[in-house]
This record gives sequence, structure tokens and C-alpha cells, in this order.
Amino acid sequence: MPEGHTIHRAARLQSAALAGAPVTASSPQGRFADGASLLDGRVLQGIEAVGKHLIYRFEDEVALHVHLGLFGRFDTHRNRVPDPRGSVRLRLAGHAATVDLRGPTTCEIIDLPDEERLMARLGPDPLRADADPERAWQRISRSRRAIGALLMDQSVLAGVGNVYRAEALHVEGLHPEREGRSLSRDEFDRLWTTIRGMLRDGERAGRIITVSAADAGVPRSRIPRGQRTYVYRQRQCRSCGAPVRAWEMAGRRAWACEQCQL
Repeated sequence: MPEGHTIHRAARLQSAALAGAPVTASSPQGRFADGASLLDGRVLQGIEAVGKHLIYRFEDEVALHVHLGLFGRFDTHRNRVPDPRGSVRLRLAGHAATVDLRGPTTCEIIDLPDEERLMARLGPDPLRADADPERAWQRISRSRRAIGALLMDQSVLAGVGNVYRAEALHVEGLHPEREGRSLSRDEFDRLWTTIRGMLRDGERAGRIITVSAADAGVPRSRIPRGQRTYVYRQRQCRSCGAPVRAWEMAGRRAWACEQCQL
């Protein structure tokens, strides 16, 4: 499932290509025909990312909610636009680009009460300027649940997925199985800062690289695929060389170095 940096990057790039002008909307697959008809010809005013959700804002207070889920993706065409093939739920075409949405979990027109309910069930998103880490701290500091499970709970912290969970906890030396309430405020603050920094790096680069240039021995842009994380999908910790433990947590695979993370 795409993590928050991918969603924020999509919002930024699609806004630059499509916002501020009318768009042509269609549903080649047919499953979103009524929604596409409502959007067709309207001015796209902007796109907002919240955690793993996208809100497309059109004129006349019309809004589109998209969640990619496990299998959804965007294809962007800037020059020759091919005929749609396969499961294109929604095609948005503007002067600068055409964006195809394939296989999302959610693609729906929403009203203001729908949006308010969505926002109410999400925790703070570290990539948003309005994010309040205090909200996450209040949930984590009172919870007996493992911090590794809490970070995957979108009602606690929005936008963090499996890779950033593993890597941020490793960088901060926190074991995923530690109870949330066992973290000090300083530990939480450092963890929040690390997550926010990793997400920002990923949004700018369009890929996840959490290993530092100093640890890799080469510039980050030259780190080979498969060596860009400290513990995620690694056999040995890239910090100390100890074996990496992998196990199931909160329905997903967790990774940790039990030499570095206590």
C-alpha cells in the first residue's frame, strides 16, 4: 500500500498539472461513470492529501475522495495519451497532463459531512502544516498497545506504513514491541521528527531511502535498490550487522534489530 509520501507527491504533481482549469473526466472502466459525469468540465481547484487519502476539490463545492488501497495506482501521461486499457476507474485530462486512476479501494464523490467524518477518524499527518503531534502523543502515551501497532493505526498517526514504521523505530532505537505508554515524551518527539523527515525525503525523491549517505558510503542517490533501508526486508542490520528479526505485527510483517532497538 502506498505510504503518505506517495500520496502527498501525487497531490503536488497532479495539482501542478491539472488545477486551476476545467478538466475532462471519464470512467473508461464504467464503474465510476456517474461520478465522472459530475466532474466533467468542472474546474479542479486543488488537491489535498491527508494521510493515505486524497481530496480533489472542484468548483461548486464538489469533492472527490480517493484511497489507493493495496492495488491502486496512478498513471500520468504528458505527451501522447494512449487509449485507456484495463481497469481505468477514472481519467482526468487537462492541458498539461492526463491522469489515469487504476484499481483504487475508494473513488467516490463526497459532501462536507462525509469529509468531516473522514478527517475525524484520522490522526495527525506529519507531512501537513496543520499536524498536531500532541494528538498522537495523547493516544500513544496512554496505550498498552505496542508502538509498532500504534504507528500502523491511521487513527493515531496518518500516513505511516510498514516501511516507515520499521525504519523510523530503528533509527530511534525503539523496539516495535514496546508499549506506547513506555515511551518518554522526548522519545516520542524524536520519533515524530524522524518520521516527518523520512516522509519529506520520500515525497521529494519519489522513493524511500532511509539509509544515510554516511552509513551507505555513497551519495544517497547512488545507493543500490535493496540497500536503501536499515532493517526493512533486510537479513542483517545495516547499522551493526546483527541478524534482523521479522515477525507478524498488526497484520503486517515487522522488522527490527534487537541489538540496536531496545
